[in-house]
Amino acid sequence: MLTALSDTGIEVIVGVTNEEVLGIGESAAVAAAWINNNVAAYLPSTNITAIAVGSEVLSSIPNAAPVLVPAMNNLHKALVASNLNNHIKVSAPQSMDIIPKPFPPSTAMFNSTWNSTISQMLQFLKTTDSYFMLNAYPYYGYINNGGIFPIDYALFRPMSSVKQIVDPNTLFHYDSMFDAMVDATYNSISAFNSSIIPVVVTESGWPWFGGANEPDATMDNAETFNNNLIQRVSNDSGPPSQPTIPINAYIYELFNEDKKSGPISERNWGLFFSNGTSVYPLSLTTSNNSVGNSSVAFCVAREGADSSKLQSGVSWACGQGQANCTAIQSGNPCYLPDTLQNHASFAYNDYYQKMKSIGGTCDFDGTAMTTKNDPSYGSCIFTGR
Repeated sequence: MLTALSDTGIEVIVGVTNEEVLGIGESAAVAAAWINNNVAAYLPSTNITAIAVGSEVLSSIPNAAPVLVPAMNNLHKALVASNLNNHIKVSAPQSMDIIPKPFPPSTAMFNSTWNSTISQMLQFLKTTDSYFMLNAYPYYGYINNGGIFPIDYALFRPMSSVKQIVDPNTLFHYDSMFDAMVDATYNSISAFNSSIIPVVVTESGWPWFGGANEPDATMDNAETFNNNLIQRVSNDSGPPSQPTIPINAYIYELFNEDKKSGPISERNWGLFFSNGTSVYPLSLTTSNNSVGNSSVAFCVAREGADSSKLQSGVSWACGQGQANCTAIQSGNPCYLPDTLQNHASFAYNDYYQKMKSIGGTCDFDGTAMTTKNDPSYGSCIFTGR
């Protein structure tokens, strides 16, 4: 991968695996060898700008906490020895789990269990002019809070005046859970009497497919979140407590991890399928142009529609309605995700596009709706595109 990114100019963060943290933390020689093999060997053609030490070490492998900062120090010293430290920063991504009560952001604090390690880490980041790496997932913040926050807040969608999220201590208004998470981190850092250390969001995203008990892991929500995240970080502003420090963020993740264990959603965060086709449209521009084709109305299944009615609708559309449903058969481009809602959307739309000129409607017993957003994804092209 590092070779593939050479001569592209793309900024790259190289990761130390959790399994490597212990050895690097205990041996300067191991750290130096790691820098030679994983960083220096790819410079200058690959634009490596940072090293991420472990993945959420404090919450995922807490027994390694004592060697985390020593590992960061050893890597930094190896960079200094190679005269690479001015261009390449060292930090360690942490999850929101180390902040037990992130709301309200003004009173957020790191878990005191990690006070010693975090104090050392913050001092390291300050001394080396690095930044705090945060993995912030509003998806988990939403599903794990029992409906306290509206989903619009998690998806960066506008909220009505009666649903505004306000910190009662600072009276800061939060338009998104993402901003609140970043501010909670800034305030947790400030609680250590540390000067401001920039926060960079090294992971954020939304799963596009999940199991029966994961109703919010949908393609529509994933597309909405990631496109809105791009728009949010593109305006070069910070969260309410640090408005002049722009938020930089990395979308998790590029490809689906088909073999990952755990809930179904864990395997479906990717922007691309393994064959390289996109899961859903993603706009990497800062313009306000719609991702969809505004001149065409598509007919799709409503979220939360009654499953028996959806099944009846699909059967009718693919039968009497004469929709071409070949694409949603097993092995064909629109079969995955293999959900009734996805198949219904394709069948409904194919019928609607062919029959609307002679009176065909987008209703299907109340289970369908029209949208200007093109529901096509990857190689699955909806009729009318």
